Amino acid sequence: MSADQRAADAFGVHLCPVVAAVTAQNSRAVARVEPVRPELLGAQLAALEDDLPPHAVKTGLLGSAALIEVVARWIDRLRSRRPVALVVDPVFAASTGASFADENARRAYRELLLPRADLVTPNRREAEALAGTALAAPALAAELRSLGAGAVCVTGGDDAGEGALALDWVDTDHARGWLALPRIDTAHTHGTGCTFATSAAAALALDFAAADALVLAKMATAGALQRGYRAGQGAGPVRASTGFAGDPRLLPSMSFDAVPPQPPAARTVVSGQAQLYAIVDRAALVRAVVAAGVKIVQLRIKQAEQAQLREQIRASVEECRAGGARLFVNDYWQLAKEAGADGVHLGQEDLAALGPDGRRSLADSGLALGVSSHCLWELARATALAPEYIACGPVWPTATKAMPWREQGLGNLAWWCAIAPRPVAAIGGILTAEQARAAASCGARYVCMLRAIAEHPHAAVPPVLDALRAVSADLPIAVPELPSTSILSKTRSA
Repeated sequence: MSADQRAADAFGVHLCPVVAAVTAQNSRAVARVEPVRPELLGAQLAALEDDLPPHAVKTGLLGSAALIEVVARWIDRLRSRRPVALVVDPVFAASTGASFADENARRAYRELLLPRADLVTPNRREAEALAGTALAAPALAAELRSLGAGAVCVTGGDDAGEGALALDWVDTDHARGWLALPRIDTAHTHGTGCTFATSAAAALALDFAAADALVLAKMATAGALQRGYRAGQGAGPVRASTGFAGDPRLLPSMSFDAVPPQPPAARTVVSGQAQLYAIVDRAALVRAVVAAGVKIVQLRIKQAEQAQLREQIRASVEECRAGGARLFVNDYWQLAKEAGADGVHLGQEDLAALGPDGRRSLADSGLALGVSSHCLWELARATALAPEYIACGPVWPTATKAMPWREQGLGNLAWWCAIAPRPVAAIGGILTAEQARAAASCGARYVCMLRAIAEHPHAAVPPVLDALRAVSADLPIAVPELPSTSILSKTRSA
């Protein structure tokens, strides 16, 4: 519970500890476990129901099937009044070997808690105990989801023999893949699982979707491990604290598939004035924006015949070369390579559709890569690719295309710029020179504009370039301690 409290404090949420079992333990061993009576557990939950109704509930050590039944009833009761996220951390045994759950308790987990859980966070051994079989982490997560869990993260931080990366397998509605950070060499790991699960629950309470909540939980837990300290003669406790989300070293990379990602690349900081990044849909506009002074252009053509695409890309490459500008092509990376373009911009769905071989061929093409990101797990995936830039959007509401994401706002853009390992391109709803200047004040290296400059580039571009040159006189936009959610979580109803 000490670890739970520190994790909740790190997220700025209020924790109400409910005692399900009393343990006699120290840093070396658990000497005794005594579950509380079911009536006492129910009385604690009843005391909180009206005064402090929860946004999220995280379970830890539940020492009997009877206590699991109490929790399941109370989740249904609480959800009859308002949405409540449930995170199940199935604590079955201590790292020293003490057992906390018999087969009846494990069956109750499977039958009563998994179907109600928004997220389950077992380590590999706990996942095998729940699934009743030994499988690889991706298959274990799929099995637990088939039993009713809304999302699963099979944590791997305690698999010390698995290599230099601490890998957690994530299986959610939004994303599946490995979350990866370099393994932290420390003997002080007491409370790691509690920290991870409570961090995820805190993020769900703040309305983050499960995939994003797990990115934040990974960051918070890595920070807690870095701050672990000796207390006693065994493994000392981890220590979660505020500020973890502002440390770029704690941002994990995320894979597109079951192949573990590369470790996060070292952060690249690019100095100098922010650049206007013009996005246009034909070669004639490429010529116009380059003539107006733009030095980086994206050609975005959504539908066209192959021959027309090839000709538009070829002509755009020539216009950029003549004007000393760089050309990125949206989507069509093979044609971009063939025509000699400088780079390609791809969305996350397009990158996923390429498959491992396609992404490998793209990486070998020599093209500079720009990647879209709209939420934390997409930022983690972009991180794994080590692109030239990572786009953050939409900064403001945009009518260019329908999007399932909330606008990021300047706060999230500033956080992206501070945390991303590559330069950031601000995109979405940037219609005026003042908005371009504000986006650059967040630290964006590129400021993307579409409609605002497409009609009359010669008139529209110069004021934006002047605004970007003036950014050096502005105070930087403050970076928030935590980002805000851009995808709403969906907790389970009763």
